[in-house]
Amino acid sequence: MSSHTRTPAEIAARVKALESMLIEKGIMTSQAVDRMVEIYENEVGPQLGAAVVAKAWVDPEFKTRLLADASEACAELGIGGLQGEDMVVVEDTDTVHNVIVCTLCSCYPWPVLGLPPNWYKDPQYRAAIVREPRKVLRESFGYSISDDVEIRVWDSSSEMRYWVLPPRPAGTEDLSEEELAQLVTRDSMIGVGPLAGASR
Repeated sequence: MSSHTRTPAEIAARVKALESMLIEKGIMTSQAVDRMVEIYENEVGPQLGAAVVAKAWVDPEFKTRLLADASEACAELGIGGLQGEDMVVVEDTDTVHNVIVCTLCSCYPWPVLGLPPNWYKDPQYRAAIVREPRKVLRESFGYSISDDVEIRVWDSSSEMRYWVLPPRPAGTEDLSEEELAQLVTRDSMIGVGPLAGASR
């Protein structure tokens, strides 16, 4: 979204330099860095959100609980913690498509989606998605939503963090819960992209 995009190599070099400086000054240890990486690779992140979505697709009672109280339903699966205390799940339907934003900063449901992507924190995205969501989805993400589908934009805050329950795709009746979870993308739970393998 911003005019200057850093390459992965540039970002990696900056991160490594910052990490080295913090360790050298005794502010943190290499073990602490490794633990943080482990947490965000294995203990929080979009793979957990995908598992929640897949469970909601196969278990109607769980889906009802998820839509009524997302934080409590996620806690049933051992998912929760910092930035996940007050989560709300909004459901996409044939007539409504939901998109998530935080217009003030970058409030985001970390336990189920991991760290927010850089574009989510970009002031340009935060302002534009509220004003012209259909245009932003099409031009910035290559994701076209039919004109007969209403787009609802949900503004997260420190008190309430939204995320999207996308619809289960047709033809997946024979897939296991684990296989269904593989179809769920981070972007589909933010509302800016389709499920894996779905057309944009």
